[in-house]
Amino acid sequence: MPNVAPERAGAGGDYHRRLGTFSLLMVGLSSIIGSGWLFGSWKAAKVAGPAAILAWVIGAGIMMLIGLAYMELGSLFPKSGGMVRYAQYSHGSLVGYVGGWSNWVAIVSVIPIEAEASVQYMSSWKWHWAKGLYDGKELHPTGLAIAAFLVVIYFLINYWTVRLYAMANGFIMIVKFVVPALTIVGLIASGFHGGNFSHHGGFAPYGWAAVLTAIATSGVVFAFNGFQSPINMAGEARDPGRSVPLALIGALLISALVYVGLQTAFVGAVPGHLLGHGWSGVDLNSPFADLAIAVNLNWLAVTLYADAFISPSGTGMTYTATTARMIQGMQENGYFPRILGRVHPKYGIPQPAMWFNLVIAFVFLCLFRGWGTLSAVISVATVISYVTGPVSVTVLRRTCPDLPRPTRTPALRVIAPAGFAFASLLMYWSRWPLTGEVILIMAVGLPIYLYYGWKQRFQGFGPHLKAGVWLIAYLAWMALLSALGSARFGGHDLIPYGVDMAVVAVTSLAFYAWGVRSGWAGPSREVAGEAGPAKTAEGEEFAPVA
Repeated sequence: MPNVAPERAGAGGDYHRRLGTFSLLMVGLSSIIGSGWLFGSWKAAKVAGPAAILAWVIGAGIMMLIGLAYMELGSLFPKSGGMVRYAQYSHGSLVGYVGGWSNWVAIVSVIPIEAEASVQYMSSWKWHWAKGLYDGKELHPTGLAIAAFLVVIYFLINYWTVRLYAMANGFIMIVKFVVPALTIVGLIASGFHGGNFSHHGGFAPYGWAAVLTAIATSGVVFAFNGFQSPINMAGEARDPGRSVPLALIGALLISALVYVGLQTAFVGAVPGHLLGHGWSGVDLNSPFADLAIAVNLNWLAVTLYADAFISPSGTGMTYTATTARMIQGMQENGYFPRILGRVHPKYGIPQPAMWFNLVIAFVFLCLFRGWGTLSAVISVATVISYVTGPVSVTVLRRTCPDLPRPTRTPALRVIAPAGFAFASLLMYWSRWPLTGEVILIMAVGLPIYLYYGWKQRFQGFGPHLKAGVWLIAYLAWMALLSALGSARFGGHDLIPYGVDMAVVAVTSLAFYAWGVRSGWAGPSREVAGEAGPAKTAEGEEFAPVA
């Protein structure tokens, strides 16, 4: 089967360790505060009304739970592209592949969506040619061409050195903080309507189920997903044991404050005449810029139009860097051609992986031509990749107890299963049929896994299959629950509202326990560098194929 003998933990490979704690924190913040802040408040308000504020608070809490599990893994294995490696270390190739594939699909598609966000904001410019870039649903050919050009810019900034990327990202982050702060202050001071929080259907006009759906599909998970970037670039951190936890937690806390402030300002600034058909009828191409114009803050609108290039570009550049490391990590796991894992000896950059991701970004750009179309798909794919983290960190506590852990997740016995359960709920809240469609997209990648297994004549396939059955069964079960669940989450209403979430939570804990028991010492022994053949959970010898 694909290689389950990754480099010894802590090895840096051929990457240059140049990023300090502050730079890694900026990487995380740059990933989180991207196009999500330009569109997320608007989309969340359309789904949940003023209660969208709670969606950001709850979403940040859930992502912190999940992030704490990955915090220990990131410091334990400070390797670039870490998010696609951990499940491989704890369960072998099948779980490693499904987790890595879902994570890569979710992250690589962020690159084109950031470019699309910039172009969508351009469509509100007063010039006639700008109006033809976007029709309210998707980009026109000229808009696609501009978005493709932006993707190439992200590529070039990352191509030769991580230092240039870090310098550019530092400047961009200053702008990213200043402009959202100006937006919050400007809208609250100039056009704030306190009645918006209680009129037009009340604080939660579409019910609390809508708040939960807003977390999953309206840009909340999509935005906070950026916490992965410090982990994926841990191989380039000077002191990953200290930097990864500080960057991860700091990025989530700071960005949560920013997003809650933005959502509050947005809800209060919407003019009453736009709410004639309720919050779901608020349609804006360039949400915050349109509101700024409505309250005669033309200077703020111009600033937002400029920032619509800067904020998404910072995130696009960050994901261009991290997705290349993910491809390199998956190649080391044995799922891609060896050439994609090559790191330039002088620049310390995985350049072939960057070229591969550039092509994939163009494909996504052509298939999904609007921010709203792609953000929900990314969110669900991301949640699928999250479920392996809490399981892997628990398994590796058992199978590799002696590996040095610069950072240990506190109360892991509570945090890990809670993170798994909430990730399952996020998947369910995403609504049927979207959940089933994205799970099907995950299955599309399995032929690649089977191809590399076939090349090695499926040697040692048994232990990997046995260790991965729980994940395949879990995804099928979640699709079934989503289809049968409450109509409030798009299901056929065979399981009533309230009971459906209880069923998801309880059964997810059963799958968590199954996943933890399925972890085995074979792949993790190789990580620890132990001598001798690895063994399955039953004690049978198993030598992973390199």
